[in-house]
This record gives sequence, structure tokens and C-alpha cells, in this order.
Amino acid sequence: MSLSNFWNTGSALNSSNNSNNLYGLFCDNAAIKNGSYKRLLRSYYGSPVKTSGSSASGKSDRSETVLDKLLREKKYPSVSEKTKEVNAKLTKGLNSLGSSVGKLQNESTFEDTENGTSAKDKVVSAVKDFVTSYNDVVTASKSSSMTSKTAYVANMMTATSKHENQLKEIGISLNRDGTLQLDQNKLKAADISKVKDLFSADNAQSYGSVIASRIRFAGTSSTGSVSGTTTDTDSKKDTGTSASALKADGEALASSELFAKIKDKDGEETFDVAKILSTAKSFVSNYNKMFDAAESSSNSGVVANLSYIREKTADSEDSLAKFGISVDKKGRLTLNEDTFKKADMAEVQKFFKNYGSYVASNASRVNDYMTTNANAANGYNARAGYNLPHTSDYTTSI
Repeated sequence: MSLSNFWNTGSALNSSNNSNNLYGLFCDNAAIKNGSYKRLLRSYYGSPVKTSGSSASGKSDRSETVLDKLLREKKYPSVSEKTKEVNAKLTKGLNSLGSSVGKLQNESTFEDTENGTSAKDKVVSAVKDFVTSYNDVVTASKSSSMTSKTAYVANMMTATSKHENQLKEIGISLNRDGTLQLDQNKLKAADISKVKDLFSADNAQSYGSVIASRIRFAGTSSTGSVSGTTTDTDSKKDTGTSASALKADGEALASSELFAKIKDKDGEETFDVAKILSTAKSFVSNYNKMFDAAESSSNSGVVANLSYIREKTADSEDSLAKFGISVDKKGRLTLNEDTFKKADMAEVQKFFKNYGSYVASNASRVNDYMTTNANAANGYNARAGYNLPHTSDYTTSI
């Protein structure tokens, strides 16, 4: 039997038998762990290549295999001068964008000054700076290798898209390439109170607050820590614990078991309001704890899922209010127990079947990113090793 026929026969057998495939995976894993896979690669890529190296004389060369070279390049990736330039532009652009958003969140920008500069002129100038800086950031991010920053730029662009109609009202339109275009005449004719509301620092859901938070997280990623990691172990633990607890509460409120009817003292079937209220109180408490612990995270996965939860809550604010759950300007929840007790539990069940499961799903991801996938947002970790989720045996052995 020829080698090719033998290979094809083996492949056919494996493809028809899932247990064989699984066995093969275990064999591969064993080969990686015991080093035979590495030896196999070395034998295949065994031809030496010359690389300049330093010696006592400073002139000697050393030989390395192709595999050595590939592994070295993977651990110490080279970045072209052009990419370095783009990365620098992105960092500079984020700093400028942060300053422009800061001006639009400053009360004094919306007030006339004693030297005769009107609030309108100051607002127009600040918005122009914002649009220019925003476009610089979007353009640079498309060619940047700094995934720890570009992830947040992508999130900013999503927020911009969601606020497109509000931006149009003040003369800012969204181009197909993600950049912004300013109509100064429309801006000058607009009510500056709309600009103030759009960028409000007091409202955690405002466009300006969302953009400011993404800039802050992107900036944190460049201070020496790797995106997706945290140096505060206690904070990481607190986030994971509260997110995990919120997941459980959300799933409970979305389940039919919690709303199973019981018989009261008169023998009538009714909801166990005390039990439902207790779960709702726990839900609100863990919701707030998770945001308190996780909002300062530089992990793009955490940030994204917190954003999804916050947006879902904002969209559901009217429904939550009917059950005595209010949302403050920082996005935290407060439960009025008396109002909750008086609510129609059938309506509560119907609402939390969707909202509770949605929050639980995203809280689960927050917990996952803060624990098992902490490094997934960035390719290279602090030790110059490449992050491959769930394949640590491979990166350790090779």
C-alpha cells in the first residue's frame, strides 16, 4: 500500500468515527506535552539559517533552525516604521480626542465669557476640535497594530452609530468610512443645549460619557499594562464574584420556578412575593457591585459586555420603573420594595424572562473575561508569549 493510500484510508476511517477523531486530539496533546511534537517540527524545519549574533569579538554568527526563527519572530514581532508612525498618531489622536470631549463636558464651555466670547462660538470651536480628533483616531486605528486601543475605537464607532440621529441634529453626519463630517452652519443654528445634553458628563448614558470612558480605557492600556489584564487581584476577584452572582440572579428571575405559585393561608394560589422580592434585591445589589468593580477595567471584552447591559437597562428603564426599580445618572439601580410588592408579578415574570436572561448572559461573559479569558484582547502578553485561549499546553511546550 502506498503512503498516499495509507494516509487517505486513515483519514476516511477517522472522518467516519468521532471517537477516533477524539483519540487523535488526545494523542496530539500528549505529543505536545512530552516534546515529541517539537522534535517532529525541528526535524521538518531542520535546515539551519544564518542570523547575525554577537560574541566576545562582536563579529561571529550563529546558526538557528527555521523553527527557531519562527518562534523568535512570534515572541518578538517586528513592527514596521510605518506602523510605528500610525501607532504614534493613534495615541496622539486619543489624547486630543479626550481633551475635546473634556471641553464639551465642561460647564464653562456653554457660558459666555467676560472678554466677549459667546457660548455659541466656544461650542462651535469645541465641536470642530472633536470632529477633527475623532476622524484622526478612526483613520489611524485602521492601520494600527495596537489592538489594546483599536478595540475601544471600534466600540466608540458603534456608540457613534447609535447616536447618529442626535448627532445629525447638531450638524454632525456619519460617513460610510466611519469618520464624521461637520456642517458648521447647521451647528451654529442648533440649540447649544442639545450639544450639552449629548455630551453631558452627568448622564452615564450620554454619547459624550460613553466616548470619554472608551478613551480612558484605551489610555489605560498604554501605560505599561497589557490590555485585558488587571494588576488589582482583589478588584478582579470582586468583579468575577459579583458578575457570577448577577448571572445566577438573572437566570433565577428569568425562570418559571421562581414564579411558581403557592397557596396562601386561605388556600388560594398566589405568587411567592417575598421570594421574588428577595431575588430582585440580590439582583440589584450584584448589578451595582459588578459595575462598581468592573467599570474601570481595561479589558475590551468586559467593557463591551458592560456596555450591552447598560444599554439594555436604559432601553428598559420605563418597564423597570413600574416595578420600583429606578436607574440613576451613573447607571446604578435602586429598588423600592413597596412598589415592587404592589406590582403585578405576572408582568414582572414576563419582563424578566427577557431582561433577566439578557443580563445574565452578558454578566457571564464579564465573569469569563475577568477570569479565564483575561488576556484574549491582546495578542502578546507581558512575557512576550502569544495568547492562545485554551491551548496553554501548546504555548508552554513549544
